[in-house]
Amino acid sequence: MNSETAPPDRVPRPTSPTGHFAMRFSSTPRGARLARRLAGQRLDAWGIPYDCDTHHALTLMVAELAANAVRHGRVPGRDFHLSLACDTTTVRIEVTDTRTEGVPVVATSADLRGTGRGLLLVEHLADRWDWHPRPDGPGKTVWAEYVLPAGGRPVAEPSRPSFTADPRTTYRTATAGRQIDAAVTLDP
Repeated sequence: MNSETAPPDRVPRPTSPTGHFAMRFSSTPRGARLARRLAGQRLDAWGIPYDCDTHHALTLMVAELAANAVRHGRVPGRDFHLSLACDTTTVRIEVTDTRTEGVPVVATSADLRGTGRGLLLVEHLADRWDWHPRPDGPGKTVWAEYVLPAGGRPVAEPSRPSFTADPRTTYRTATAGRQIDAAVTLDP
């Protein structure tokens, strides 16, 4: 749910975060993978276990935002920045790059040929997301907020699809009450 673009001082933020993580990563595919893995470890340390839908949704959003920073926001020699903040009700993800051109845009169905689904996934998974210009230099910050299930942080709940038949089938992944249809194609 994309809200209207707000200035950086008016962007909603979690109050009194109980957890915060921030790190710079190289603007490379390896940097994006490392950002996803470290975010996953941090979420687990905050009580959002690896094997739950909430963890899967949050790490997918980190992966997509980091990949977008590498693909569309890369400036040679400049890193991207990942920040996570978690309180008892919300996890906020922020990814900042140094490229000023290129406003984040959700792809339409006509644009979805093989790539371009990142912000579409973020829009579907996040309760709120948007972007704003970087206040302390060139670039932009794309942020997403995910409201934790009622009762705060979730307990582990198995959510991995099981492939007992042909793995080239379509599966449905439930992510905290949200549904995403995904086709899985494995090359033999």
